[in-house]
Amino acid sequence: MARKVTKAIFPVAGLGTRFLPATKSVPKEIMTLVDRPLVQYAIDEARAAGITEFIFVTSRGKSALEDYFDHNLVLEQELKSKGKDDLLETLNATNMESGAIAYIRQHKALGLGHAVWCARRLIGDEPFAVMLPDDVIAADKPCLQQMIEAYEETGGNMVATMEVPSNKTSSYGVLDVGENVGTVVRAKGMVEKPKPDEAPSNLAVIGRYVLGPSVLYNLNQAKTGSGGEIQLTDAIAEDICNGVPVFGYKFDGQRFDCGSKSGFLQATVAFALARDDLRDDLNQYLQDLYATGQAAQ
Repeated sequence: MARKVTKAIFPVAGLGTRFLPATKSVPKEIMTLVDRPLVQYAIDEARAAGITEFIFVTSRGKSALEDYFDHNLVLEQELKSKGKDDLLETLNATNMESGAIAYIRQHKALGLGHAVWCARRLIGDEPFAVMLPDDVIAADKPCLQQMIEAYEETGGNMVATMEVPSNKTSSYGVLDVGENVGTVVRAKGMVEKPKPDEAPSNLAVIGRYVLGPSVLYNLNQAKTGSGGEIQLTDAIAEDICNGVPVFGYKFDGQRFDCGSKSGFLQATVAFALARDDLRDDLNQYLQDLYATGQAAQ
């Protein structure tokens, strides 16, 4: 039986340049999707999967992210004194208790693999999850929970996968598929951002991973890959070469790429339409907008 996964790494050191000028002063991870920051969706998903230790790999300019998870005693007292218990409960759900969260600095932008490697001393010799907050997944059962339940049966390493159009493979790590059994596929190789005519499949890796400590040992070698960066995909692929099994998990849910403006907007609409308190007004607005074709002036 696989060891229990209780730690998760959240690589959040990126500058978010695709969202400038907003990200000039606001970390991309706390930009709000409806009324919750992107990172809160990832935290909630991790908690549902049994994660109890949260490790953020940050960089300069991310202090607002750290403040977000802290207690705001003035605001809490204000809500309590006015009897706004529902808002107080919502606020309390964002707090992280002392010792549950840690911050590690990535001083140079050397790639996702390097960001994960920065947290190696806090992981030690344990399995761990990696979650990219840019990938927001709407699912009845949270994606990471689905993966960890499957990982408890398979062991090894597990990555979340989804089919993408062949002309999009150069934007992802892609699996070379061996055995394919339902929602779990066994990988015989992984390629980072292959050209469409060189991709071994159209099964792409997205931002959820459950990994063993052997991946950190591979990252110790600091080998550069695609784009001159240290790629997490390469370290996982090296495990395959070393006989450690790697599985792709075809999750049940809808993934939104909130690292792009269009993906962020699509997620905003989709999550708002799923809300009882927002659905009717937004739906009517969208119908009127479609009928008139009149955008903001």
